[in-house]
Amino acid sequence: MSNVLRIALVDPNDGSREALKSMLLGMDTIWLEADCSRYEFFPDVIEQTAPDVGVVALDSNPEKAIELIKKLASTAPDTAILAASEQTDGQMILKTMRSGAREFLTIPLNKEDLNSALQRVSQQKFGATEGGGRSCEVYAIAGATGGVGSTSTAVNLGCVLAADPRNSVALLDLDLALGDADVFLDSIPDYTLADVVQNISRLDIQLLKRSLTKHSSGLYLLPRPVELHDTLAITDDSIRKVIGLLKASFTHLIVDLSKTYSSIDMAAIESATRVVLVTQLDLPCLRNVVRLMMGFEEIDGLQNKVEIVVNRAGLEAGQISLKKAKETLGREIFALLPNDYRTMVEVRNNGVPLIVQAPKAAITQGIRELAAKLEGGGAKPVDSEDAGSKSSESKWKKFWPGVKA
Repeated sequence: MSNVLRIALVDPNDGSREALKSMLLGMDTIWLEADCSRYEFFPDVIEQTAPDVGVVALDSNPEKAIELIKKLASTAPDTAILAASEQTDGQMILKTMRSGAREFLTIPLNKEDLNSALQRVSQQKFGATEGGGRSCEVYAIAGATGGVGSTSTAVNLGCVLAADPRNSVALLDLDLALGDADVFLDSIPDYTLADVVQNISRLDIQLLKRSLTKHSSGLYLLPRPVELHDTLAITDDSIRKVIGLLKASFTHLIVDLSKTYSSIDMAAIESATRVVLVTQLDLPCLRNVVRLMMGFEEIDGLQNKVEIVVNRAGLEAGQISLKKAKETLGREIFALLPNDYRTMVEVRNNGVPLIVQAPKAAITQGIRELAAKLEGGGAKPVDSEDAGSKSSESKWKKFWPGVKA
């Protein structure tokens, strides 16, 4: 579990409440459990949600707000109370702190001050850690076409990461029609993504956790719906909510995308820390990579998150050389996964991950190396001179007929 703080907020002023909510929702290390517009209702909110932090805005009625803080300090001692106000009167600050507030924040809030206050609460709750609370890494696994091995990469990457006791890892199958992550893990889940989305209005971290299936490797799975008609209720907005909850609950989230690059897939891609684009060294795949990268250019910052991974490297028949592929794409290949068709067929048919079925195989080592590179966070193996340059764009467009360079 990542050190994520669950927060409940009360502020009768709609404008300042929405501003604070917006700031909180932009922080990876917190989850906004609930917000409330009435002081008198907030104790019930705290009792029902048991958040780590309660934020009380004082300005609508300072006396009432301070009485609320005093009550919460007595009835909910496990919830750290943060007070927020435009006023900086020393007597009021002293009175607020004596009533039981852990921190006093000045409105309009400065994000750095808020983050520092939350970090102090996190350290008191979870203990001191290197660099404070740990945010969630989201890896969206995409395929240049069907059959390139994106699902096997997603599942086995998740299992490798979950093998580290410092990690908690979830896998979300977004191939809503034909996803088969559950087959790779030989799992028969009790709940699917459709069940979670149907309860989206009352979804919280606890409900979501109970909806996941835990594999023996330690990997948690949220599979695609069983019935095709159930996919119709799943929207990009509901996926953002689900991903937000998963980010608040795990140190790593692996998202196995479909090959349609729908609005649902794009919502996941935009939420991702890194996008792993799995391809093979053949003409159809590389053409699709070029097309996708051209599309990704239209979304600010997205292209810089994409890492190109070549699967089934070393399959000589009909493969384009790695050198030619690099020249065509105008950027380096992030990682290579060796060709081992027989092993992959065995693990898929047996429903057993590579680290269990074939821990010493070259393909297993390739997945481990991919995980290590993603976790490293160091310099990316991209030719910075070409990656975002006009000459690189020209190469891509020449490779895609019908588009003028």
